Amino acid sequence: MNKEQNILLWDKCLEILRDNLDAEQFDAWFAPIVAVDFKDDKLTLKLPSQFFVQQIEQNFYDLFSATLRRVYGNNVKLFYNYNIIEDTPDSSVTIAHDNSSTKLNNRVNKQYQKVANPFAPVEMEDIDPQLNPRYTFENYCQSMSNKLAVSVGMAIATDPNCKTFNPMFVFGPTAVGKTHLIQAIGIKIKELRPRTRVLYTTSRIFELQYTTAVKNNKVNDFISFYQSIDVLILDDIQELAGKSGTQNAFFHIFNHLHQNQKQLIMSSDCRPSDLDGMVPRLISRFKWGMTVELYKPDYELRRGVLKMKAAQDGLSLDDEVIDFIAQNVTESVRDLEGIVVALLAHATMLNQEVDIELAKKVVGNTVNINKKQLSFELIAETVSRFYNIDQQLLYGKSRKREISDARQLVMYLTKKTTQMSSTNIGQKLYRDHATVLHACKQIEQRLSIEKKFRHEVEMIEKELR
Repeated sequence: MNKEQNILLWDKCLEILRDNLDAEQFDAWFAPIVAVDFKDDKLTLKLPSQFFVQQIEQNFYDLFSATLRRVYGNNVKLFYNYNIIEDTPDSSVTIAHDNSSTKLNNRVNKQYQKVANPFAPVEMEDIDPQLNPRYTFENYCQSMSNKLAVSVGMAIATDPNCKTFNPMFVFGPTAVGKTHLIQAIGIKIKELRPRTRVLYTTSRIFELQYTTAVKNNKVNDFISFYQSIDVLILDDIQELAGKSGTQNAFFHIFNHLHQNQKQLIMSSDCRPSDLDGMVPRLISRFKWGMTVELYKPDYELRRGVLKMKAAQDGLSLDDEVIDFIAQNVTESVRDLEGIVVALLAHATMLNQEVDIELAKKVVGNTVNINKKQLSFELIAETVSRFYNIDQQLLYGKSRKREISDARQLVMYLTKKTTQMSSTNIGQKLYRDHATVLHACKQIEQRLSIEKKFRHEVEMIEKELR
């Protein structure tokens, strides 16, 4: 068959594929393919990379096979031709579609050990994970505000067969410990399984790398490098909003890693459904695994952070100072650490004693200590202290009357005095929004008929004010 006839037949295939696929899918996977030869029922196609072979075989096999049989006949045999390393003809291979298996890929990779990374070419078994050694589980303070996220992270790190939480999507406001947690997972994995290819990067760096790859015509190398990762940790995923090209590249990387049982861990300042400027197909994939929220640090966590930071810096803080700071600095872990650094500076450079007066002065430069910020954590702490019960019992399953009453009161006061939704209040206590609504109704009924209880609530509200 001459070249013109071959082109005409392939154009018919492209026309059928274009009619049956989204424009985006067609342009991404089939437009770049070139028909090289058709002879003796053997059709050879030239593809940009091995990645294209994998994607077509995994995602479009039925449609593609039916199209080829319709145009070229039922006896057509398909062969793929591509370069293992881009722009390197010596690395060219041709394989039948029936042989495009993992076994073949492994055989080919032994011939070409290096990963085509346009930024820092490295051996497959040697990659800098870009992890901060300070961000470990050992120095990550835990409390009910982050217990679930820490438990999921530890499960991923310690059990290589745990794929239930893939991907892991961590979200929460600024400075609540997201970066520390996701890097701690990576560090623990490297400690337990050193040969695992772990990579931490920020979305901004990922975007810059992609832009450089596009400029240098190295997008396939960029994608190939990221597809070689065993555990990809991507921080601040919201930074990719509005960047369609980068999102498209990450979409293919995500698919490849997930399909090959590689772990993805991402962080964001909001839940997946609230990500503006992100394509729906990515948002959908972010929800495949486990989505966990890191809340603002509760009182227990704030005290823990202060004690740990002070111990690390060799600073002695008495309980009065720690309690005062924990009660007034409530927004972020970063603020708490900054307070300890400021106290250390006063103690060492100005030779001042770290007492409650110095603490008030330092904290006063950071927050308004004359105005308490009402929060779920403050309400839970105040109610627990008033009724002299362990605050941790509020989060458990105990149905003892005194615990259940206190739990319902926390729900009622939080709903009344903050802007939190019933759903968010329920999540704090591991209940659903219907439970919160029921609790508020019960408290309102008691307030209308129980004089003693009404007085107790008034005293608690006075203390909160």
